[in-house]
Amino acid sequence: MAVSASADTASALWYRGPGQVEIRREAIAPPGTGEIRVKTLYTAISRGTESLVLGGRIPVGEFQRMRAPFMAGDFPFPVKYGYAAVGRVEDGGDALRDKTVFALYPHQTAFNIPASAAVALPEDVPPHRAVLAANMETALNGMWDAAPGPADRIAIVGAGVVGSLVAYLCGRIAGTDVTLVDINSSRAELAGKLGVSFAEPGNAKADCDLVVHASGSPDGLRTALELAGDEATVLEMSWYGDAAVTAMLGGPFHSRRLRLVSSQVGHIAPSHRPRWTHGRRLAAAIALLDDPRLDALLAPAVAFGDLPERLPGILDAGSGILCQPIIYS
Repeated sequence: MAVSASADTASALWYRGPGQVEIRREAIAPPGTGEIRVKTLYTAISRGTESLVLGGRIPVGEFQRMRAPFMAGDFPFPVKYGYAAVGRVEDGGDALRDKTVFALYPHQTAFNIPASAAVALPEDVPPHRAVLAANMETALNGMWDAAPGPADRIAIVGAGVVGSLVAYLCGRIAGTDVTLVDINSSRAELAGKLGVSFAEPGNAKADCDLVVHASGSPDGLRTALELAGDEATVLEMSWYGDAAVTAMLGGPFHSRRLRLVSSQVGHIAPSHRPRWTHGRRLAAAIALLDDPRLDALLAPAVAFGDLPERLPGILDAGSGILCQPIIYS
């Protein structure tokens, strides 16, 4: 299928049924007042969320809260979904004309958005790495919820993209002892590139001041609770969709006075909410991507036109892919 964009048409990825995706052509009007036209350079697959979308596993009660800013359609299907797009501004918005921007937009070859919804990339953040912006924003918000401090012993359980980014940010705090914990021993190389330690669950240091759980697995949550020290916080960053999760809240959970706290990027963390806007937070997340070490999270790019065939494999739990960039040409 041809996927090149023209002045008035674009191609977009749609989730049309459980395990089914397709590329659709659709018309796009000229940019209206206050809008810009963006020609897409890269998007990224959010493996956790988009696997739930592909499987039709968004709970009915979360249909509205799980809507991405510019998604089309309605859950469960069909939906045009995604929130990590990087492109060049071709029309509208004199201040952004010809600039490379990040936007929370689905997988589409070209699109119009309000100029206020685009964030220009700093010169030192290349477009291919900028697709991590939404994940970095989630990690930054989690850091605000967790409030790690200097010299803390910190474990991050789950070496996916969000967990790895949290580990990376924690590792930049003076004196911290940060361990990325995962059942996949090959993630040790990634941890080394990010400047933190690595351990499999049975070998991780316990008595932690803070534990962040981002594995998306009930077993990972049990590991997180086991690694927390007395009166420590366990920050839960996984979202399980419609899956039931059993947490071990018996035994020593109460006597050790552990705190199990949720974190979700839809709202700015309470510690920063009075002063920060969503736009300011996203711009800060993009600025934090100014580090070539973060390229270790990126798989080789896949062509947009190949997505219908490639996406099920990308989202398969055994693929080993962290962040999957999509390239447009």
